[in-house]
Amino acid sequence: MTFARRFTLYAFSLTGILHFVTPKPFEAIVPDYLPAHRELVYASGATELAGALMSAHPRTRRAGGWLLLATLVGVYPANIHMAMHPEAFPQVPGGRATLIARLPLQFAFAFLVWKATLSREAQAR
Repeated sequence: MTFARRFTLYAFSLTGILHFVTPKPFEAIVPDYLPAHRELVYASGATELAGALMSAHPRTRRAGGWLLLATLVGVYPANIHMAMHPEAFPQVPGGRATLIARLPLQFAFAFLVWKATLSREAQAR
């Protein structure tokens, strides 16, 4: 199993589960202008978990990759919100610098998802 596939399976499975086990930290990063914070956290957790599990099987890998990429796009506003309001997240080590550094990191995650699920290499296995 490639690094990209392991990362996609394990990281998104763990994060998806954490959305249900400890939803409060995820609720805190949902921008205020969005309604139903708890429901959005559960929805994003479910899509992360489903996408991760789908990425593990060749028949569902492509659909799982698209689901994870859509989820990364969908939660990106929360990352922007955090970077724009670092004072609301004093528990984050490194403060504003860390929150800003997370923004391009999401693109690295998207690349790993693509490599694990949508690339020619991923489809061949």
